[in-house]
Amino acid sequence: MQIEDYIKAGKIVAEVRENVRKKNWVGVTLEEICEEVEGEILKRGAKRAFPVNTSVNEVAAHYTAEPNDEKIVSDTDLVKIDLGAQVNGYIADTAVTVCYDSQYDNLVQAAEDALKNAVSMIKIGVKSSDVGRTIEKTVKQLGFKPIMNLSGHSLAQYTIHAGKSIPNIWSIGSFSFKGDQAYACEPFVTTDEGSGVVQEGKIKNIFALGSRKRTKNEEADRLQEYIWTNFNMLPFALRWLLKDWEEKQARELLEILMKKKVVHAYPILIERNGQRVAQAEHTFIPTENGATVTTILG
Repeated sequence: MQIEDYIKAGKIVAEVRENVRKKNWVGVTLEEICEEVEGEILKRGAKRAFPVNTSVNEVAAHYTAEPNDEKIVSDTDLVKIDLGAQVNGYIADTAVTVCYDSQYDNLVQAAEDALKNAVSMIKIGVKSSDVGRTIEKTVKQLGFKPIMNLSGHSLAQYTIHAGKSIPNIWSIGSFSFKGDQAYACEPFVTTDEGSGVVQEGKIKNIFALGSRKRTKNEEADRLQEYIWTNFNMLPFALRWLLKDWEEKQARELLEILMKKKVVHAYPILIERNGQRVAQAEHTFIPTENGATVTTILG
């Protein structure tokens, strides 16, 4: 495990996240947010680990801007901005919820408090189910609900979800944290009127290679090689292909690659009752005495 690369990636996304937190995004398009945040990651010398997610209100996760996306942030919106950087494939994953409607301030704070309490208890040997219990207890004591079918995850080189899940509720079955692995903890919180469950929506605009095999379509195979060379197995956005392909052709080629099961798409995830969702997230590496949180400033 390359701790130095994890820490470098973490420092970069921590700086970018805090700038995102401070900025007023009202009146800005989702595409402008994605392009600006991704640009700040690149400017600092890392690569993008995945497309910036800009998931608004009841959309909990997995929405990134379409090319020429005209959706604009309003002063009543709650936006989860989930961003990631990678250095030599070693990933830092973090998120912040920005909100300009004060009635949801406590919802946003509940996600932050749950994350803080969860991270504070982590060290080598702690069970993931106990972390889930802490998140659930924190959220419920504040009068909200955790999203039970979203979770944090282990990380590996060029792999965002590396097989282990950190639940946001107490759950049966767990693993013990190890010091040779990086993890992301990400409480998702909804209102008391929410179901506490997300379901898949129809929009799918984040993609990733699932396998590498020839399709007998020369241009589709050229796109496949381009994806592998530039993004490895990490997620990517259609926006990222448009320097080399026209949008219409890129969409057609992606359809071919999806039909051949070379590329898969991630559907957006929506709170089942249409209630708003807040998120907070850090990446960390457990130690004997606590956790090295790579995505905290300072």
